Amino acid sequence: MNHITNNVLYSLTGAAMVTSFSSCKEQKQVEKKPMNIVYIMCDDHSFQTISAYDQRYIQTPNIDRIANEGARFTNSFVANSLSGPSRACMLTGKHSHANGYTDNADGAMFDGSQQTFPKLLQQAGYQTAMIGKWHLGSEPTGFDHWDILIGQGDYYNPTFIRNGEKLQREGYATNIVTDMAINWMDSIRDESKPFCLFIHHKAPHRTWMPDLCDLDLYEDVVYPMPENFYDKYEGRIPASKQEMSIIKDMDLVYDLKLADKENEIHSSEALEPRGRYMYTDALTPEQKAAWDKHYDPIIAKFKKDKLSGKALAEWKYQQYMHDYLRVIHSVDRNVGRVLKYLEENNLLENTLIVYTSDQGFYMGEHGWFDKRFMYEESFRTPLLVRLPEGKKGDIDQMVQNIDYGPTILDLAGVQVPEDMHGVSFLPLLRGEEVPEWRKSLYYHFYEFPAEHAVRRHYGVRTDRYKLIHFYNDIDCWELYDLQEDPQEMNNIYGKPGTEELTKELKAEMLKLQEQYDDPIREVYKD
Repeated sequence: MNHITNNVLYSLTGAAMVTSFSSCKEQKQVEKKPMNIVYIMCDDHSFQTISAYDQRYIQTPNIDRIANEGARFTNSFVANSLSGPSRACMLTGKHSHANGYTDNADGAMFDGSQQTFPKLLQQAGYQTAMIGKWHLGSEPTGFDHWDILIGQGDYYNPTFIRNGEKLQREGYATNIVTDMAINWMDSIRDESKPFCLFIHHKAPHRTWMPDLCDLDLYEDVVYPMPENFYDKYEGRIPASKQEMSIIKDMDLVYDLKLADKENEIHSSEALEPRGRYMYTDALTPEQKAAWDKHYDPIIAKFKKDKLSGKALAEWKYQQYMHDYLRVIHSVDRNVGRVLKYLEENNLLENTLIVYTSDQGFYMGEHGWFDKRFMYEESFRTPLLVRLPEGKKGDIDQMVQNIDYGPTILDLAGVQVPEDMHGVSFLPLLRGEEVPEWRKSLYYHFYEFPAEHAVRRHYGVRTDRYKLIHFYNDIDCWELYDLQEDPQEMNNIYGKPGTEELTKELKAEMLKLQEQYDDPIREVYKD
């Protein structure tokens, strides 16, 4: 058995009878409906930019409401910090090597014929709907209704595929996805059946394009620089070879929207005209006017200031943070709309609500944006879960996105398949003690060579330590004491006194590779 067994609370297709006690001697039967599920997931939303986790950057009152009325997971992680693979892990409850979707290579297609937890929910009488960002190449399977963005999707006036039919919708993607989700709950679903609704936002994926009404938001805010923004990567060869540096790799035009009409050279970098038209060609005249009103003065001032060196690097960081956090503000506003709908339609107390991201993201830590590495900022992901009558407060046990499917199946009274790698954390959500909970997590990143040049690696994390093996074109190990070095700046692998610890962690890593049947264990047995 690779999952925790729980008592079945609900029948597979309809209402179930559970026992409640009005006194020590008297009991009665109370009918309970199957629990609905609303699963909200963003793309690249860092835990650092949710105020339930971190107060430094932004207030997110609507997302925080889920935490305040439910559980905040303080040790939530992914199995592969990359959008498509992370989504495949979530849907299948399996690590990437087992579900077959290891990276976002051109032409990558998720095998939709395989077992997924939405299919199992369908078989149990649930309605399932996928709305928003899919990003798995193939068409969705296991859903009664799907209305998805094409590929990465566009922030403005995006094109969707609705149950196989393409159509463009005018407006801002986060608002549109929320409109569609609410409309499905309100007008399309069969109210006689329980439902599982996936609301997948494009936001805040690169290139962090805000809703036009939020363009000037936070313009007077100066964000604190991470302590390790100017990291020199001593003792960490793979970290020194990445291409996700705000200083070196964040493009002024593509990422920061500084498309120059005259294409003049005015700093250590030239602004090119392609970006302006790439962004604005899809906009209506009214939308383009709002865009230019915001960005034209920024471009003019940037040209005048002729920034270079440290000043340019820190200007890039501030511009990145402003646009990213404006996008998050829109996400939070739309989460509030979903919660309001559930509350006003008497669904709040019979619906499990999940808020998460497909992985974490760097907000300037180590000088970076993006994800991919097994370091904490990208390995960790926010996870807030509101279970009616469930636990309120922090859950500190280590969970992973392969656990989401087993947990939702467990809640729905569906037996968790033996071949799923994840385990149900429903007992944790109920506030139960689980003495045999996992003590370590396994991670494997595959996408190299590719954008951002992060090398392939796998690793193990315990409550205190992390061991990583980079392989393929680089063969090196890294070991971190997360208690003494939470920013992961000091690689202690091979240092005197770490021999026994290293041996134990390698044994734990091999145990997990064998448990999950990762073929890599046959190649690297060190």
